[in-house]
Amino acid sequence: MSMRLSFVIPAHNEAAYLPHCLDSIVEQTKLFPSAVEIIVVDNASTDATAAIAKTYPAVKVIFEPNKGLVQARQAGYLAASGDLIANVDADTILTPGWLRRVFDEFGQDSNLIALTGPVIYYDLPKRIRFFVRLFFYAAFFTHINNHFIFRISAVIQGGNFVLRQSALKALGGYDTRLTFYGEDADIARRLTKLGRVKFTFKFPMFASGRRLAAEGVVTMGTRYALNYFWITFFKKPFSKTYHDIRSLAE
Repeated sequence: MSMRLSFVIPAHNEAAYLPHCLDSIVEQTKLFPSAVEIIVVDNASTDATAAIAKTYPAVKVIFEPNKGLVQARQAGYLAASGDLIANVDADTILTPGWLRRVFDEFGQDSNLIALTGPVIYYDLPKRIRFFVRLFFYAAFFTHINNHFIFRISAVIQGGNFVLRQSALKALGGYDTRLTFYGEDADIARRLTKLGRVKFTFKFPMFASGRRLAAEGVVTMGTRYALNYFWITFFKKPFSKTYHDIRSLAE
């Protein structure tokens, strides 16, 4: 396989969740042993995050002292050598066939510059997951309108998206003036000018719903929708601060 992929995993105090994420990645890379690079970005952690990541021989650990999701993504991107950059979170778990779909999609379509899909909150009740599914249907409708009709943006799900390294380079990387909210909307808006972004329900990712459980479905859904709108039309996030979900869980 000529195409190589780099996983970039931002991790701030994720010792409890990171092993599950890495185990799922390592398992799927067995089918593509020379085509995958795994980078964990220790984002100013004070727990055993870095030490745990270093127990995996296939994992490269880098340190980013400036705490922030976008800062960590940027540091990982700059350290990556792959043709594709897979952005996943430390509390996510690959669904079966996830990695194979990445190589199939990008291998078959040279015009595809980004691939994304929904998340499935494996640790939340079915009732909550139903409402989340409705939210993603709305997101898909928004993507179709904004990307293919109005050509002003796209929808990318943070924690479950893959980009061509060449496209990210053309954009100058991530906007590190952002810290948390709107980072996926910002990259989606800027990528629209370069090529096709694909959102498909056939590309799901398992993820922890701890933030959703802590902040509430309505609050979180409204906040993400507002930030998407603000980034798309005003090029800045609606929310400039965020809660550290690890503190909320304590």
